[in-house]
Amino acid sequence: MTLENFKITENKSNLRCKKGQQFIMEGAPVNGLFFVLKGKAKVFRTGINGREQIVRFAKEGEIIGHRGFGTEEYYSIGAIALEDTTLCYFSKNSLQEALLNNPKFAYDFMLFYANELNRSESKVKSISQMTVRERVIDTLLYINRKFGDLRGFLNLPLSRKEYADYAGTTEEQVIRIFSALKKEKLIAANGKRIGILNEKALKQEIEEHHYYLGS
Repeated sequence: MTLENFKITENKSNLRCKKGQQFIMEGAPVNGLFFVLKGKAKVFRTGINGREQIVRFAKEGEIIGHRGFGTEEYYSIGAIALEDTTLCYFSKNSLQEALLNNPKFAYDFMLFYANELNRSESKVKSISQMTVRERVIDTLLYINRKFGDLRGFLNLPLSRKEYADYAGTTEEQVIRIFSALKKEKLIAANGKRIGILNEKALKQEIEEHHYYLGS
């Protein structure tokens, strides 16, 4: 679903967020959704013992906050800008009005949710069967697939903790696995910057889990 689908809604506004600024508060009342016009963001939720679990990363052209739209009264996720980001905001009321008055838009919205549900279920199934190393490799391939590379490094610099929060492991385990992957000449590292040296070998290591499902 693209921004073109939302142009039928008149009540929209742009919001500029600085790097590190949180624009969706987990547990806050749902009042609409956001469309990323420019920049990158992480979507997360609080897990057991207050641990942050990154659900996904969002880039230009993607929607954030749509899972809170509908019958839920509060956002089940939070969202933070990973760099200076421009968002287009659509209020809950304007979206409801558009869905009621435009069958094509409502149908496209339904298909979007169906695809999101299928992707989430497939990802949960794959992740549950992966070792920690495989989950970290899956995360690297996901970032590479989604954001590409810039001068030989993934075009999304993340901390080791952020890698761990997405892969569902600890920062210490990510550091150990990155060290092993470097020794095997599968990746390169320069501070936060990670480069994939042998994408084919990484894909082969997790191919039985269908790594492409977490796009």
